[in-house]
Amino acid sequence: MADVIRVENLVKRFGDFTAVNGINISVKEGEIFGLLGPNGAGKTTTINMLLTLLTPTSGKIIVAGMDLAKEHAKAKRLMGLMTQETVVEADLTARENLDIFARLYHIPPAKAKKKIEEALEEADLVKFADAKSGTLSGGMQRRLGLVKAMLQEPKILVLDEPTTGLDVQNRSSMWARIKQLNSNGTTIILTTQYLEEADQLCDRLAIIDHGKVIALGTPSEIKRIVGKGRILEIITGQNETQKVAMLLKSKFGLAPEIKGDRVTAVLENGKEADFTKISANIDKEKLTVISIGMHLPTLDDVFIKLTGAGLRDSSGDMKGGRGSLGVHR
Repeated sequence: MADVIRVENLVKRFGDFTAVNGINISVKEGEIFGLLGPNGAGKTTTINMLLTLLTPTSGKIIVAGMDLAKEHAKAKRLMGLMTQETVVEADLTARENLDIFARLYHIPPAKAKKKIEEALEEADLVKFADAKSGTLSGGMQRRLGLVKAMLQEPKILVLDEPTTGLDVQNRSSMWARIKQLNSNGTTIILTTQYLEEADQLCDRLAIIDHGKVIALGTPSEIKRIVGKGRILEIITGQNETQKVAMLLKSKFGLAPEIKGDRVTAVLENGKEADFTKISANIDKEKLTVISIGMHLPTLDDVFIKLTGAGLRDSSGDMKGGRGSLGVHR
């Protein structure tokens, strides 16, 4: 597949703060590409530059063969955006919201009418077409936001945390809609705070931290960064983490990592049989353990290994920023 987006040595500085520091990624036509990272990592700033909401300090972005710096108006027409904050006019009906966007996209009236009815059907909002958008549920508003972003039939759709705040049922429904859009040929760039979402949806993904790409590949390839075996996870009692970690290192040759009251280590293929022996030794040493278990590597394990934390809770991609697309202070 050809590259529909290519980012080359992208840098963005705000004064003496470097938010994006030499990013190189490519997005292939027809794939779902995930952009993940702790809050403050630089992913939102990267997306803002892709959408021409910010100007790069240096570097280049190529969209469908066009240099974004030289042909941004033409390139922007190929892209749609759904932000994490559902943007609907609460006092307007669902149909009126779609009509406004059709006008903004300069869709001819005759064609717009048909597309609006198709969008309402796609969003399962036909029965609520003339209801004020502010009275719709969160899931309905999110579906309305998605079909609004698709009105112009963009070749590339950017979804910024599309399922944040949705319950399990609505999240699963949104996943199905994203997969359907992609199967119809839309290239999707997805940012998400739900690692299982990236695992389920993305063909490839990039993990960004401190403005740099620290991992790039398919979810399976990235999980292998942790190891080919299973993850041993031990939740300890108070002040027991160091003792448990020392036991794993001295008696079993493992490389344990401590985070709070949790001790983790990779049990490579062939060493998984040590699990019973580890449990027996912990019991023998009378160490206080709340739980002990094993699981296959997850993207969260990768985050912890590469960044020292899961998705960090911070204020945004920029000092004083909110972390949502297009909003910076």
